[in-house]
Amino acid sequence: MNLFIVIPFLFVLATFINLLFLPKLSRVTTTDELVSVLVPMRNEERNVEGLIESIKKITHSPVEFILLDDGSTDHTRELLTTLTIGDSRFRIIDGKPLPEGWVGKVHACKELSSHAQGAYYLYLDADVRVSPSIVEKVLFQMNRYGSGLVTGFPQFPIPSILSKMLVPFQHFLVYFHLPIAVSNHTTKRAFTAAHGAFMFFKKEAYDECGGHEAVKSSLLEDVHITRKVKEKGWKVTLVNISHDVSCHMYDTNKEVWEGFLKNIYTGTGRSPLSVVLISLFYFIFFILPLPLALYGVVAGEWTCILPLLAIWMQTLIIDVASNQSRWHFLLIPFASLCFISIMWASMLKGLKKQGYTWKGRTYT
Repeated sequence: MNLFIVIPFLFVLATFINLLFLPKLSRVTTTDELVSVLVPMRNEERNVEGLIESIKKITHSPVEFILLDDGSTDHTRELLTTLTIGDSRFRIIDGKPLPEGWVGKVHACKELSSHAQGAYYLYLDADVRVSPSIVEKVLFQMNRYGSGLVTGFPQFPIPSILSKMLVPFQHFLVYFHLPIAVSNHTTKRAFTAAHGAFMFFKKEAYDECGGHEAVKSSLLEDVHITRKVKEKGWKVTLVNISHDVSCHMYDTNKEVWEGFLKNIYTGTGRSPLSVVLISLFYFIFFILPLPLALYGVVAGEWTCILPLLAIWMQTLIIDVASNQSRWHFLLIPFASLCFISIMWASMLKGLKKQGYTWKGRTYT
């Protein structure tokens, strides 16, 4: 029992120390080199106006905005044309049909790169909103670390029940398990995290790693292209962008489920053993403390509450760092249960070769 109490508090300490190595976007640097802001879009009519309004305020100059309509069946294309008319910084292009063996977003990103003229490529998702000084802030970190790629996990609005459980869990997994000092200061590919909603490449690093074509069939292209960058000897810097970038990933529970379903088993290396071990770890240390604490209250065994307090403290530290709502930490036992459930569902779907569906396309 003593060990079960001590270990969660060691998690708190390890997480606190780990976050000390996560750079914040607090200083800026300027360059007269062109930055290409590249956005793939498929059926994004709900995001077009907010995206355009946000990126128009970017203060870096020179900048070009290239937006690709990837076969949308809604009003995405006409909204893009209407909202960017008269602004010479914008180019709207139509995506080509998806070739066999490619994932849709990856192919769209590859097409965008073929139109880009900049010395830097900033890939954004359509549901991202950025601060006006984002380019200058990221350039400072890129120059400071000598990086070929800067990426980070945005602040996530969480409107639905399932999004409250799973979307901020991305921060938890990375800030708890990834040794950030090793990730940022070495090119070891095993220590890698990235978020595809915000990827800021130096053009040379993007070209040398093979670009998106090198990961054309990947459902976890952000992590896999980051590893390719490291393989070519470039550093990749993970920074805290949560005060300058937000990403409204999903509106509904169904979108959350489908989005995580397609990625999470791939994220384990498609290893059933990893799924089993991760499930046991999270059940023991992040689900079991809740019933144990309830028992402690009823039985008057107050030491039984300590493991729950520890995981709440650990989650709160991460929530503060990631600009998440201050009460979210209370959900960590339920979030862990959801995480385990969707991980098993993703694994079973993968083992049965049923394919994953996203934005009208099915990937096997």
